[in-house]
Amino acid sequence: MNNIIFLVVLGLLSASALFDLIPWKLNVLAIPLAILVWAVLMYNSLVSMRNRVKEAWSDIEVQLKRRHNLIPNLVEAVKGYAVHEKGVFEKVTEARAAISGAKDQKDLQRAENMLTGALKTLFAVSENYPELKASTNFLELQREIRDTEDKIMASRRFYNNNVMSLNTQIETVPTNFIANMFKFKKADMFEIELEEERGVPEVKF
Repeated sequence: MNNIIFLVVLGLLSASALFDLIPWKLNVLAIPLAILVWAVLMYNSLVSMRNRVKEAWSDIEVQLKRRHNLIPNLVEAVKGYAVHEKGVFEKVTEARAAISGAKDQKDLQRAENMLTGALKTLFAVSENYPELKASTNFLELQREIRDTEDKIMASRRFYNNNVMSLNTQIETVPTNFIANMFKFKKADMFEIELEEERGVPEVKF
């Protein structure tokens, strides 16, 4: 963004320097031309930022899908030892169903937070079953979910940073004139709560 501003300023200064060397009629043409160049640069910058936000969101979706795919296997592993914990399994199932039915990003965010809470309960239940805690399959699934949550956090930070950059440009003068003219919309932050950020002690075996 700073490079773009520098180029625009340089262009304006160059145009100003030429004003004394060319007839005033040409000077009148140079001013709207400079404004047009600035507008094009600002528009392209906003498009680039919007595309980065979309790309960052795609990264989040990939990691969320990976976590969802691991959950059925995790539930089955726990069921093998904690068959009587029906309520816990129902919560996980309901949370996954809510994610599938999410209509927008806010719905998805709420559903993901619900799923995080359900997983927290599931891991807490596992504390009561020593044989489950010693299961290689369970330990591997837990490791993969932890690894996925780390990746979700990294992807979310990258996404939110890009959202902040886009929203700042949309709100800041003079770029906001171009943003309003071409109907650029601010993006929403993604505030999924992962266990690490909720202060939940990590379950270690």
